[in-house]
Amino acid sequence: MRKFKTPEKNRPSYTYYPAGGMKIEINPGENGVTNALINMLHDWDDQEVDAKRREDYHAPVHLESYQVASDEDVADHNPYLIDPEPNPLACLIQSIDADEHEDRLSKLRSAIDTLQPQQKSLIQKVFYEGRTYVDIAAEECVSEAAIRNRLKKIFNNLRKKI
Repeated sequence: MRKFKTPEKNRPSYTYYPAGGMKIEINPGENGVTNALINMLHDWDDQEVDAKRREDYHAPVHLESYQVASDEDVADHNPYLIDPEPNPLACLIQSIDADEHEDRLSKLRSAIDTLQPQQKSLIQKVFYEGRTYVDIAAEECVSEAAIRNRLKKIFNNLRKKI
């Protein structure tokens, strides 16, 4: 494997080193060899050298990273060895939290069903329509403080039922 590219001044010909160790010089004009063929051979070598450089630069995982003489965690030495799978305990806790969340939502829905129609309408306007207290107060011809007090009473009522 070549470690460097052929300099421009040496590119008029191509030097090939087969496994036997003998050096073969390829020159244009001999045996039907053209400059285009020599340029293509140099381009292939350049691509191979570039690929090797990218691999050396972007793949810092080495064999030594897998072998630790002490009892230290190997993942501390090499971030590529960290297990991408989630922690089973965290998954279990998350599923319990999701079940608890669904349970609380069902309790909240049943508690909202017990509210008076005006209270349900206020909850609808604030949380589902996203309207402001000022807008709702202007519509109902009351103060903003009155809307806040109504919501406070609704929240206390729901908190008791949940």
